[in-house]
Amino acid sequence: MWEWFWAHPHVMWWAGVFSAASFVGALLIIPPLIARMPADYFISRRPPDESWRARHPAIRWTVLILKNLLGVILAVLGAVMLVGPGQGLLTILIGISLVNFPGKRRLEIWILRQRLVWKSINWIRKRAKRPPLVLPDGIAEHDVT
Repeated sequence: MWEWFWAHPHVMWWAGVFSAASFVGALLIIPPLIARMPADYFISRRPPDESWRARHPAIRWTVLILKNLLGVILAVLGAVMLVGPGQGLLTILIGISLVNFPGKRRLEIWILRQRLVWKSINWIRKRAKRPPLVLPDGIAEHDVT
């Protein structure tokens, strides 16, 4: 694989630019999203009263499509950041939290249980003067691995 990259230096250059841009983008986008996340996001099943879900159907569908598109983009960028510079797992977690699909909650909880992800998320929340995330029943903070 490395031979292919060396044979195509323009691809390698663009991969570097993309990796650097995604790193800077993650630094600018991820902390505000984590800070805005309700502390009970992972245990609450009901959307907040001021949610976009109660709006006109045209607004609701537009927001739903844009939210899912942003989520997919962030998840892909997070996957790229796993091999390049950046906050890969945090970016994937935010991306997954925006996309609607079956089994989403289990995947989010699995990512959240990773010790570095848990510590990073709550460190960002503490700096934003927000309470730490509340874990679902059956998962104690000391269980985070």
